[in-house]
Amino acid sequence: ASAAETDASLRARAARIHASAIVVDTHEDVPYRITEKWADITLRGAAGQGQVDIPKLKDGGVTGSFFAAYVPASFAKTGGSARETLELIDLIHRLAGSSPDLVFADSPDGIRAAKRAGKTAVLIGIEGGHAIEDSLGALSTYARLGARYMTLTHTNTNDWADSSGSFFAWDFDPKTFAVHGGLTGFGREVVLEMNRLGMLVDVSHVSDKTIEDVLTVSKAPVFASHSSCRALAGMPRNLSDEQIRAIGAGGGVVMVNVSSTFLDQKVVDDFVRQKAALAPRIEEIRKKDEGDPAKREAEIAKLISALVRPRASWTAAVDHIEHVMKIAGPGAAGLGTDFDGIEDPPLGLEDVSKLPRITEELLRRGHSEEEVRGVLGENFLRFWERARAVAAQLGESKPPLPQMKAADSSPRR
Repeated sequence: ASAAETDASLRARAARIHASAIVVDTHEDVPYRITEKWADITLRGAAGQGQVDIPKLKDGGVTGSFFAAYVPASFAKTGGSARETLELIDLIHRLAGSSPDLVFADSPDGIRAAKRAGKTAVLIGIEGGHAIEDSLGALSTYARLGARYMTLTHTNTNDWADSSGSFFAWDFDPKTFAVHGGLTGFGREVVLEMNRLGMLVDVSHVSDKTIEDVLTVSKAPVFASHSSCRALAGMPRNLSDEQIRAIGAGGGVVMVNVSSTFLDQKVVDDFVRQKAALAPRIEEIRKKDEGDPAKREAEIAKLISALVRPRASWTAAVDHIEHVMKIAGPGAAGLGTDFDGIEDPPLGLEDVSKLPRITEELLRRGHSEEEVRGVLGENFLRFWERARAVAAQLGESKPPLPQMKAADSSPRR
């Protein structure tokens, strides 16, 4: 903005740009939140502390919301990941049909059509590669049902890809998640099949070595659906400058997570300090409940979840967006808020209704209208089109049908 531009005129320009822009948020945890405690998302605030509902989406000017089909890591241990994924995909379709303000979409054209109709497009992203239960058939089926990306791991290392782990666990040790040294052979197959299906490969939550392998293997550009910058907040879920540069150079995008712990080093340090202070109490619980691991873990988890994290300022989210733009170019940044999946949104950006503030702040910092529209959604749509072009090329050389097992030759009765 020029020095002569008054605050009022800047606000008016920001409002005009935001209202006409395509605004995409690539990660919202609405389905998980409402399966934990049912809420009617058509009503403002009906969900209590919910950060996403339809009135808030409208206030935030959101054109495309990726609702996460998040499958908790516990399913990888107990089984049933695929069933849970199907339940969540069904729920997302039903949510999309629950209000005239929403419409289901599975393509960039679908998002643009929603904008023209004045609706918010609901899309599906799968969070946690254990959702496929090591089956390329399951992966392909999810794609047919409208899932358009998959986060390769969650906080758990699965059978074919290493995770960056669970930073918020009391005993977090990144080394324990480095099981495969990145992607296994099957993990490489998963990435290539996602390329062929036109499913976007999401590297949020995966280990540094897995990111390296994905960037080597994938024929299509890849993205991070909800990760921020490690240079500004050193938590393992954030991306290094080298990773941001490589994702951008390949035509991918980094969608910034707005959790305070992802945005502000002081919040990261405070959490580590508070967790360390709990060590004597945790040792007591471990001794007391030595014979009951489930009780022990539940008590420790309760202690950790009771820690109060300080809040970052909302402008820190813009600092991270700008950092991505600086490292990988203005076309590499976008929004992946993680709303409804975070307990520590920054002050001033408490929910999805506050997204217009980002537009205003980017303009205030001197970014062009084109750059701002890019961050809000156009960068993501361009990246998606690039991945779709790769899928179209790969589709021309579809692999042969798998060899079926030889049938029993005895006559049918």
